[in-house]
Amino acid sequence: MPEIADNIKSKLSNLRIALVHDYLVQDGGAERVFAAFNKIFPESDTHVLLHNPKKSHKEFADKKIHTSFLQKWPLAKRYYEWYLPLMPLAVEHLDFSDYDLALSSSSSFAKGIIVPAHAKHVCYLHTPTRFLWENRINYLADLPHPAFVRAGLPWLLHRMRGWDKQASERADSMLTNSQTSRRRIKRYYNRDAQVIHPPVDTEHIHLSRHDGEYWLAGGRLVPYKRFDLVVKAFAKLNVPLIIFGTGPELKKLKRLAGHRTKFVGAVSDLEKIRLYRRAIGFINPQVEDFGITAVEAMSAGRPVIAYGIGGAAETVLPDKTGKFIDYQTWEDIGDAVIRHNPADYDPKAIREFAESFSHANFEKKILQAIASTLRLEDPIEEELALIEDTYAPYLN
Repeated sequence: MPEIADNIKSKLSNLRIALVHDYLVQDGGAERVFAAFNKIFPESDTHVLLHNPKKSHKEFADKKIHTSFLQKWPLAKRYYEWYLPLMPLAVEHLDFSDYDLALSSSSSFAKGIIVPAHAKHVCYLHTPTRFLWENRINYLADLPHPAFVRAGLPWLLHRMRGWDKQASERADSMLTNSQTSRRRIKRYYNRDAQVIHPPVDTEHIHLSRHDGEYWLAGGRLVPYKRFDLVVKAFAKLNVPLIIFGTGPELKKLKRLAGHRTKFVGAVSDLEKIRLYRRAIGFINPQVEDFGITAVEAMSAGRPVIAYGIGGAAETVLPDKTGKFIDYQTWEDIGDAVIRHNPADYDPKAIREFAESFSHANFEKKILQAIASTLRLEDPIEEELALIEDTYAPYLN
């Protein structure tokens, strides 16, 4: 309800608010969430460790960005991974002494900011730091650095895990993007997080009236997204497939592709919407924390074939908005495509379900979470809690 959001915004209007993110050096899913924060609080200050204006989201093009001391270091904006050991120090040196509320968006370091005693910190944690926990083994194996550099990294990452665990305890409340991420946060940080699904731009993606001309997949072309399985399946089926996006897997995927598979590279938001609206369906073969592209496709009324693990289990309704494959194989993908019957799906119903992930719903839930952390809904209870904390040592 808009009135709920407006009421909470009114209560927050006198607070000094800081928005915090790890670094603005690319335009991915986490950066889209941070852009949504900026739309909710357009007058707030923005703090990041590093900022590369040429690669960051367009939402920040005209905004002043406060950066850490790393911003001026050699090649830091391009090769920020070189400075990972210094990032805990850099994030702790960001100054929040003038703020009443910090709202952070973090996949690594921003959760570790230090705010003054009078302020609150609400952290939207996309996932525990991947290279320290879930993907620590693959991270070391995939590094292109010389052997003598990699030899010292296990010790360094071990030390950084200690800081990371401590940093996870600093936020007053923690939010996350899915039940998958919530379970990881519980396992690695031993604290609970409220699930608020990321916002999807459903407002600008209109319901398709087309029957569909091709199957569609896309995103960052990286190994874990398993687009190789999609390409293999469609090479066998000889069915039209379009893949959008760029990444290190592109050359490999082109070698595997059949003659009816087309790679269109990086596309604008408008071009991507056109691709969704003329697709038969969308293929989501990967395990994601959430998976924004699948919801975007559903916003156009297109069904999704997804591997039913991770975020897809929360964003796709089997036999209503799509279908799950049981195994992450090209054979299962191919079988699902062969058995697909458009008459089994109601595009309008798919679209209506996707609207539950709208920006408006996201804003309302974020504001309610902030209000709960600040106890804006019950100032009397907040005052009583403060009195109880003050006099507790004398009551026993």
